[in-house]
Amino acid sequence: MIHENINDLSASRVELRERIVATAIDAFAKYGIKTITMDDIANTLSISKRTLYEIFQDKESLLMECVSRQQKETEKALQQVLNESENVLEVLLTFYKKSLEIYHKTNKRFFEDMSKYPKVKAMVKHNHEENSENTVAFFNKGIEQGIFRSDVNFEIINLLVREQVNILMNTNLCSAYSFVEVYESIMFVYMRGISTERGQEILENFIKEYRSQK
Repeated sequence: MIHENINDLSASRVELRERIVATAIDAFAKYGIKTITMDDIANTLSISKRTLYEIFQDKESLLMECVSRQQKETEKALQQVLNESENVLEVLLTFYKKSLEIYHKTNKRFFEDMSKYPKVKAMVKHNHEENSENTVAFFNKGIEQGIFRSDVNFEIINLLVREQVNILMNTNLCSAYSFVEVYESIMFVYMRGISTERGQEILENFIKEYRSQK
């Protein structure tokens, strides 16, 4: 009986943790990180602030879990697409569509606010550095498939694109143009530049279909 009660308590705590993370992800994405307090999260879930702090010691630890959870879900989705796609450009285009869905749901203040949390910023930077080798290997596979050009230094391209997106997230560029328009310009110019004739044909067909659905 004691073991059953302990297991029930543990399962309840895990379930509550999941609810906290899900609630925080939605709130941070919709309103930005700075404007959402731990009180807001506790009130939304109808739990005490003490209970919330027993699970997450502070707002930054909660934010780290939210960001980590989203990164893992993205990686899982991309791996599934990679397993099902005929070539790496299809994977890249699927990632583009998925990232647009995320950006549509996310307040720009979320990305601006994230830089104010050093542990989160360090974690994201570390993940980018860890993923760089896999990203270059991904593009090399595209070269083997005849999709991407062999005369491109993809380590440099990867850094340039990441910095362009960082600039987009942290400047007022979108006050003159919509976020989607700027992001689209970055990604399509980038993909056109690295693609072979065969890759460009796949890309242009995608762009034509994508814009017809907008």
